[in-house]
Amino acid sequence: MRRMNEMDEELDNLDKASASVDEKLSAVQGGGAAGAQAALDDCSIYIGQVDYEATAEELRLHFSSCGIINRVTIMVGPTGHAKGYGYIEFGDKEAVDKALLLDDTPFKGRQLKVLPKRQNQSAASRGQAMGGRGGGRGGYVDARGGGRGGRFAGRGGRFGGRGGGRSYGGRGGGRFSGRGRGGRGRWNESSSYY
Repeated sequence: MRRMNEMDEELDNLDKASASVDEKLSAVQGGGAAGAQAALDDCSIYIGQVDYEATAEELRLHFSSCGIINRVTIMVGPTGHAKGYGYIEFGDKEAVDKALLLDDTPFKGRQLKVLPKRQNQSAASRGQAMGGRGGGRGGYVDARGGGRGGRFAGRGGRFGGRGGGRSYGGRGGGRFSGRGRGGRGRWNESSSYY
């Protein structure tokens, strides 16, 4: 009988959470998918320093006092192992405010880092679609590669890694040049531009 009451209570909570999500989606219908995502991000938190062996259910129990939890996500890498952080989506903004108070609380021997989930922005909207940090340091044929930024080179650039450009050698990792001292492109340390 006790188990049935627990199941009924859980079903009621799920119905409330579903209704809350439906309300948010209908409220931002005019804003399209971006508005709906922003509304969900406002009701979500980032959790860092999560123990690698932790489960979604354990996190759900830790944050259950904050309010209705719609979803718990623990991020995993390509090998299937936990990355040590995750996200919790709550039913309303008040639950997020309560959850933020649990920042720096112990969970499975580690101090959790709890922050509001930041809203995702594309690289183009941040102005970083084509370049990295900008700046110089090296030229196209130089043995160290093409610089720290710009269109085809540099840390965070579109085609190169650290110093290597699109096909101009250097140190760089990145899409078209290797991690070692020469790129995999047409030009490397031993090539001549003349």
